[in-house]
Amino acid sequence: MASQRNKLELHGEANIPSGGILIIANRLAFQDLLHLEKLLSGRRLVFLIDSSLDYDPLLQAHLEKEDTHALEFSSDEGSKAHFKKELHQYLSEGSAVVFVPGLAHTRNGQVMSIPSEILKFLTSSGAPILPLFVDHPEESALGVETRSEIERVVLSFGEPLQREAANLANFTENLLIAAETAFAARPILKSHLAYEILRGLKKNSRSSEIIDGLDGSKLRFDKLLAAAIVLSKVIRKETEKRRVGIILPPGKGGILSNLAVLLAGKIPVNLNFTAGEKAIASCIAQAEMDKFITADPFVRKMTTFSWPPNKQLILLDRILPGLKSRIGLWLVLSKIFSAGMLASLLKIPKKGGSEEAVLLFTSGSSGEPKGVVLSHRNLLANVNQFGARIDLKSTDRVLGCLPLFHSFGSTVTMWYPMIEGVSVVTYPSPLEVAKLAELIEEHSVGLLLATPTFLRGYLRKATKEQLASVKMVITGAEKLPKKVAENFEERFGKPVLEGYGLTETSPVTNVNLPDVPGPAGSRGPVLPNHRFGSVGLFIPGVAVRITDPDTQEPLSLHTSGMIWLRGSNIFEGYLNQAEKTASVMKNGWFMTGDIGRMDEDGFLYIEGRLSRFSKIGGEMVPHETVEDLINKALGTGEDERRIAIVGVPDEAKGEALILLSSNPDIDLTELRTKLTGDGIPALWIPKKIVDVPEIPILASGKLDIKGCEDLAKASE
Repeated sequence: MASQRNKLELHGEANIPSGGILIIANRLAFQDLLHLEKLLSGRRLVFLIDSSLDYDPLLQAHLEKEDTHALEFSSDEGSKAHFKKELHQYLSEGSAVVFVPGLAHTRNGQVMSIPSEILKFLTSSGAPILPLFVDHPEESALGVETRSEIERVVLSFGEPLQREAANLANFTENLLIAAETAFAARPILKSHLAYEILRGLKKNSRSSEIIDGLDGSKLRFDKLLAAAIVLSKVIRKETEKRRVGIILPPGKGGILSNLAVLLAGKIPVNLNFTAGEKAIASCIAQAEMDKFITADPFVRKMTTFSWPPNKQLILLDRILPGLKSRIGLWLVLSKIFSAGMLASLLKIPKKGGSEEAVLLFTSGSSGEPKGVVLSHRNLLANVNQFGARIDLKSTDRVLGCLPLFHSFGSTVTMWYPMIEGVSVVTYPSPLEVAKLAELIEEHSVGLLLATPTFLRGYLRKATKEQLASVKMVITGAEKLPKKVAENFEERFGKPVLEGYGLTETSPVTNVNLPDVPGPAGSRGPVLPNHRFGSVGLFIPGVAVRITDPDTQEPLSLHTSGMIWLRGSNIFEGYLNQAEKTASVMKNGWFMTGDIGRMDEDGFLYIEGRLSRFSKIGGEMVPHETVEDLINKALGTGEDERRIAIVGVPDEAKGEALILLSSNPDIDLTELRTKLTGDGIPALWIPKKIVDVPEIPILASGKLDIKGCEDLAKASE
């Protein structure tokens, strides 16, 4: 512990004002307080203590020392009024008043350890406030990081908030910016993705594996590494371009190919084999690739796919059998040599930072696919951020059935398990739910990742016994309908935890998680980690701002508006599209295109994608809300998507709503009557209904917005 106490990393020290200030930190352990005292030596320090909370005994003893100035407050109104008077007296004398948070029950990687009601009271006290983010990197580090990389205390000061600007929303915004600054300085973010995977595979060589659900075969991490090393040499020899295409579903072959491309010093590009011919041609042209890794059986299966010429294909099933002896040799060598020596032998750099590591294409749900350049820094950050929050053990297993061309499937079920040593049970399709449920039961899968569309399949085809081993069900990509969540929890006894992310954010930024129960007899508050309707708390190292969607003027975090994010996981830009990049990136902040707000406990609520709003008569009308109201009015279930709202140009009102429906029994006149009777404004009621065979859905489970718009236009 001595080395940890003595190592201090500072950010924003220049933000500490010389006058009286109230310092509010997200947490303060004993050694943190010692660092802060030393930093503020020469000034009068007053410690602010909440008498309703428990404190660590060491910290308590320090606060009770004779030469310590302490100011207590409690929750009763009389105490609060007296406290404010004393606080302002200390501040007028130029004192630094430090609020010392008490013990609280939080999950790993949780930014805040102070209940919101206390924060609200402190930030409304009329005092100038200095936000302080305190971090102990070893608590949220990757398993591959060494003690020298993580053993330190980090103090990151935000910008001081003057009396009129001091409120809970501004404090939260500035604290998250200070937290992002601290996270961005982590040494591992300068590293190379291939090097960290090498370290992870070495560390967990015999304890973790890929289990292929298609044929039941297993590939231990040491054998995966050896095979990838040998395949990487073939790729180096066969390819001239810097990017290599991969056309494979989730499985041993897909993961092996991605790793081999990285080890070859190339950039993997997983192509969406379910996309249309034009979209695929666009991706290939944009990425400038000359070779594509796939397998013969998959080529034969995907007869409708526009395959590149045979001479451009690297077929795994034809190449790997002839490499067995070389793989055996490298299996021995990889056990003898350290990760550092292997990296030198294979010419794998130890530094990657902001260089392109992976190229993913957006789903094209609202237009032509855009190439999203993700750097080594982006992916290592997100693996760390997401991993810190879900905190899986080495004995846990993840179900890997989401496509590798999908950002969640790529980061969370491929890069994350290889670095952190978590076994993956793979299957080529998220749609074959009956088979997936069998695999979950057979291999005791602990983490299930799915979209709401795929969860509906489990409700139809899985039993409670099959999902007994699942510890967490995390969903994203589209809004989680309340009925789906309720039915899933009722049937399987598992709450559905909604998260949020975008391809451009590598992808995870928010996630709901199970609350941590407080130990019996403890007075410490239990800080929430889950709130239905929200997409959860922010992962470590992500800052947020809200602006007016039209003017981009700043708004309070607690007001609905355009969501902007900043963090090490934010992408480097769109491939060869400087103008599009500039349109969404401003001074390091990324405009998500989503409308939402944050509540007082830090939970983010997504109220719709800007592309899923229509401006009708000057009013912003959210398509998803209208869909919910229509489902409610019709009394239809949410076991499958039967309707979708689309906005179309309208001369009189700017836009009008069209209802796409795969249910031919909906009568527009009856629907209007029901919606009007429910008090729904006339602007929110669809102009007409267009009957369609089915609602277009992408392979990721998301609504195909462009497909819906095409159907609406075709009906005009």
